[in-house]
Amino acid sequence: MKKSRTLLYHLAAWGLYIGYSYLEAYISKPTPFTWMYLLFLTYFTSLALTFYFCYSFVYPRFLKREKVIPLVLCLVFAPFLFAFTRYFLEEMMYPVLFGFRNYGADTTFSYYLTDNLFRAFPMMAISAVVWNVQDAFRKEKEYKILRAEKTQAELAFLKSQVNPHFLYNTLNYMYAQAYPVSEKLADAILKLSDMMRYMLHDNPDGKVELQKEVEYLRSFIHIFRLRFEDNFFVDFQVDGHVDGQRVASLVLIPFVENAFKHGVVNDPANPVQIRLQMVGKDLRFEVRNRINRQEKDHSTGIGLVNIKRRLELLYPNQHQLTISNGGATHEARLELRNL
Repeated sequence: MKKSRTLLYHLAAWGLYIGYSYLEAYISKPTPFTWMYLLFLTYFTSLALTFYFCYSFVYPRFLKREKVIPLVLCLVFAPFLFAFTRYFLEEMMYPVLFGFRNYGADTTFSYYLTDNLFRAFPMMAISAVVWNVQDAFRKEKEYKILRAEKTQAELAFLKSQVNPHFLYNTLNYMYAQAYPVSEKLADAILKLSDMMRYMLHDNPDGKVELQKEVEYLRSFIHIFRLRFEDNFFVDFQVDGHVDGQRVASLVLIPFVENAFKHGVVNDPANPVQIRLQMVGKDLRFEVRNRINRQEKDHSTGIGLVNIKRRLELLYPNQHQLTISNGGATHEARLELRNL
């Protein structure tokens, strides 16, 4: 729902509520306009403050995230916020400014408090209903967007199947033809063929063995090394037990590809550093490279944009991605928790 439309709905609802309450009070007990206006002003100001405290702060931060203790504490505080606000305006400010108060001068604060606390409960309930209804509409909208994106992705995948399979078969043929001529070339074609097979492999849950993802990274590095021959420097380390772990397919390669594309790979003093570490069930992946200042295009590219979206869909509340450019160095850190 657009913010302007939401604001309009809120203004209309408050206008109807205040107008109806004013007419009802005036008909049942005619009161001088000034007094009634001022009392209604403080009463509805206190109600609005309570409503938006719950609607804009409490429910989005604590109810949505299922943080029970902060939620309960804030809901206990909300009636006191209503009572304190009203007491400050009606019993402290009005006698000084206008010479009258809502309650008698001998009214104790404890009586005022107990007489007003319950008045906040209906507005707290209304704010909960309004927020939950809007949250339901928001979730439905997000679901429709995700469903449309999934459909488009499936269509794009089906359209792409013809060319990759053709390329895979062609690579196998080229390997057979190249082997008698150059084993080095044939080995490169074979690795490229294996990488193509890995990319085409599809699992129902979209995940693969982490060991295979590591092998894919090694093959990718090997193919790049052929391009630069002996002028290619990469430090790739794998720490911890990767056997038996599963990870989303091709979730690590965009960071390595980005480092090779935008970084300096021919400096032996500053090699591209790639480290994959398993700590219990948590995966930590770091890629660090010196930025190539001679390259005109310093954008991170669509690859990292897509991987951020994939991580949000595949590992919600289960990942942390940090990308930083510290002067001459680019660094990407990814943590996947509870694989």
